[in-house]
Amino acid sequence: MEELTQQEIDERVAILKRFRTLLVQQRDKFREYLTVLEKQQESITAEDTESLLAHTELEQQVVAGITNIQKVLVPMSEMYASANVPAQQQENSSIESIRTELSNLQSQILVQNEKNRELLRIHISQVRTQMQQFTNPYKGKRSVYAQKNAVGNFVEIEA
Repeated sequence: MEELTQQEIDERVAILKRFRTLLVQQRDKFREYLTVLEKQQESITAEDTESLLAHTELEQQVVAGITNIQKVLVPMSEMYASANVPAQQQENSSIESIRTELSNLQSQILVQNEKNRELLRIHISQVRTQMQQFTNPYKGKRSVYAQKNAVGNFVEIEA
C-alpha cells in the first residue's frame, strides 16, 4: 500500500468535507420542498387560490435551488468516488446516513406531490362541473342596449 503525502490527505479531506456540506444543503432543500408541498396541500383543500399561487411560486424557487445543488453534487460525488477517500469510518457513515435520509425525503416528496396532483385534479373537475351547471340568467332576453329606437332619416334644411 502506498503512502499518501500530506497534500493528498488534505485534498481528500477537503473533498469529503465539501461533499458532506453539499449533501446537507440538498437535504435541507428537500425538507423545505416537502414543507412547501404540505402547505400547498392545505391551500388546495381550503380552496385558497392566492396562497396556492404563492406556494407554487415558492415551490419553483426551491426546485431551482435543488437543481443548482444537484449540478454541483454530481461532479463532487464523482470526485469523492474517484479519490477513493479512505476517511474515518465516522465520516463515511455520516455521508451514508445523509444519503439514506435524502432517499427517504425524495420518496416522501414524490408521495406528497402525487397527493397534491390528485387533489388538484378533483378540484379542477369540480370547478368544471360548476361552470357547466351555471346558467346565464339573461340568456334569451333582449338587451336594453340592443333595442332599436326610432331615429330620424331625413334632415330638413331651410335656407
